[in-house]
Amino acid sequence: MDNLEKVKEKASRIKLLLLDVDGVLTDGRIVYDSKGRDSKFFDVHDGLGVYVLHRAGIKTILITAKSSKTIIPRAKDMHVAEVFADIFPKTKVLDKLLKKYNCDLSQVCFVGDDLVDLSLIKKVGLPIAVNNAASEIKEAASYITEKAGGRGAVREIAELILKSQNKWSEILKIYG
Repeated sequence: MDNLEKVKEKASRIKLLLLDVDGVLTDGRIVYDSKGRDSKFFDVHDGLGVYVLHRAGIKTILITAKSSKTIIPRAKDMHVAEVFADIFPKTKVLDKLLKKYNCDLSQVCFVGDDLVDLSLIKKVGLPIAVNNAASEIKEAASYITEKAGGRGAVREIAELILKSQNKWSEILKIYG
């Protein structure tokens, strides 16, 4: 894990935030009803974090190994640029994203929590693990959030990026 100053320096270059869904944007629980439909729990603070990144010109992409109908409306709500579902390995979409969003690996942050995230977390410029991530993810990360996945970790990351880029005060002006 890098020291905080090095993390802030890396965060100052971020143009693209890649997020896992289950365990990062959600608390990891999946609830199935009697008809087999799933529900997920999303944190409103994380959602606002993604939205303010959008307002500041930083794109967010969701990359999940599992498909779910609940992800699309939440992504739309947060102004997520794209959603990739049923993707494994997650590195499969990386080159396409770098080209499409005109950035290099040093300008990409990925947030993960479990083994399916390991290949991607090892490639990006700012790899981040949520607090309750698997030990292998934490070992590969430059930063480990104070908050757990689905419990404000993404908001924490959004603030870290925006403050490192001196954009936080502009966001605060929006909200008065």
